[in-house]
Amino acid sequence: MKTEVLIIGSGIAGCISALTIAEKGIEVTLLTPGDDLFTGNTRLAQGGIVYTGPDDSPKKLEKDINTAGWNYNNKKAVRAISKQGPEALKKLLLEKYPVPFQKNEDGEFSLTREGGHAVNRILYCADHTGQSIMDVLIKHVAAHPYIRVCSNRTAIDLLTNHHHARQNEFKYSLSNKCLGAYVYNESRNMVETFLADFTVLATGGLGQIYLHTTNTPGSIGSGIAMANRAKARVINAEMVQFHPTSFFQRVRTRASRRFLISEAVRGEGAKLINCYGEPFMHRYDPRGDLAPRDIVTRSILEEMLRTKEECVYLDAANHVKQDLPTRFPTIYGKCLDNGIDINNQPIPVVPAAHYFCGGVLVDEKGKSTLDRLYAIGECSCTGVHGGNRLASTSLLEGMLWGYTSGEDIAARLERKSRIPKKLLNAVPDWETPGSNENEDPALIAQDWAFIRNVMWNYVGITRSTARLNRAIDDLQNLNRNLRSFYKRTPISRPIIDLFHGCQSALTVTVSALRNKQSVGCHYRID
Repeated sequence: MKTEVLIIGSGIAGCISALTIAEKGIEVTLLTPGDDLFTGNTRLAQGGIVYTGPDDSPKKLEKDINTAGWNYNNKKAVRAISKQGPEALKKLLLEKYPVPFQKNEDGEFSLTREGGHAVNRILYCADHTGQSIMDVLIKHVAAHPYIRVCSNRTAIDLLTNHHHARQNEFKYSLSNKCLGAYVYNESRNMVETFLADFTVLATGGLGQIYLHTTNTPGSIGSGIAMANRAKARVINAEMVQFHPTSFFQRVRTRASRRFLISEAVRGEGAKLINCYGEPFMHRYDPRGDLAPRDIVTRSILEEMLRTKEECVYLDAANHVKQDLPTRFPTIYGKCLDNGIDINNQPIPVVPAAHYFCGGVLVDEKGKSTLDRLYAIGECSCTGVHGGNRLASTSLLEGMLWGYTSGEDIAARLERKSRIPKKLLNAVPDWETPGSNENEDPALIAQDWAFIRNVMWNYVGITRSTARLNRAIDDLQNLNRNLRSFYKRTPISRPIIDLFHGCQSALTVTVSALRNKQSVGCHYRID
């Protein structure tokens, strides 16, 4: 299949990029692994999206982002999001694709505050902001004549002239170009070759390589694994942010994502308390419960070790002035389903892997180091987040880079920047690697359990050289076995996901071992 632009992923970044390009009259193919476009992490975002407040300024936002990121940030990218982000939000999500953000009695937008923010500047829709944004974007994507949505598709490999072109003249070229991707069609059980003038990775994060995570099942780092193999540069892969407050259940029926208790609950005044009912955050940081996430996460871990308890608690009942079921309907309902009435009971919480601050290195337009490959959203690394993401900046980053990537790709296509047909014709269709029908769901489940336990115990909230070396040995051994298995077995979604998950886990671990400095999310105890 040939398309002008191939976008792999359908969250806020992928949808904004697709709409921006399509509105220039350019055809876009948007791939999603599920039956619809609601499969990514965007729909799970509860807290909100950074905008701007009456006492706010780009300089203030810039300072807060850099402080939360331990000044490990890309200053140019931080400046760009601080100046351009709120303006782009106004243009896109308030005017062009209006999202029903909360308003006060005067009809003005209601603004809340979260950890690390100096002022109230966050727009929200109760506690389901991401869902509300996706509801709006998906309607526009579905209605657009220049966007073709292909569901139940899983990308296997990025196509490049150095690796895939059969003619030698293209292999000898100094420039390596991305030409599209091999994609598994789950509905038809076949691999399709998508050729594209430009390819955009918008595949999301990798929280599912950890034992405890708030991420959707598809968040396994597939974009990181594919970009790595295609020789696009990946940086800051050690920077995995753990959210301090996911709902704690003593009995869990299966390994699934943990339900997130939004930081906005603390933004509205809720206090973290230990098993004795004592607030404890003031002992660890002067900013207390609204310290940046990496600090709150480690503080909770320390408090759990000190009290020898499995969790701590978030007390909203005694500290939040607003009506809890109205302000946080999703959280209220979920907790009630699990026997906790947050109107009069504290919420049991523990940290969980939440957001990937590293990723495919890109510039302010989303361009990667591999020609004709863009990366946007959580799978990319703009440098905005540095060592730790400031709350509610992720949706803004995905929206802004979705927009700037779309504008840049459209401009290049308008200048007739297309891949020669001869080069595209040099790419062969997928060749099935093997015919051994030896895929065993029990073995795949065991390999996933192995990856998740290794990552949680050795490459988790606290790390050491000994732990990281052990993790690398274990993951390299599994990766070798999977490569051999991959070559002998017919392709399937579970095998692709396992292969990508193991590779992204190894990428995070190697990067963590190389960085000897404790910075933000990457905390070395040695």
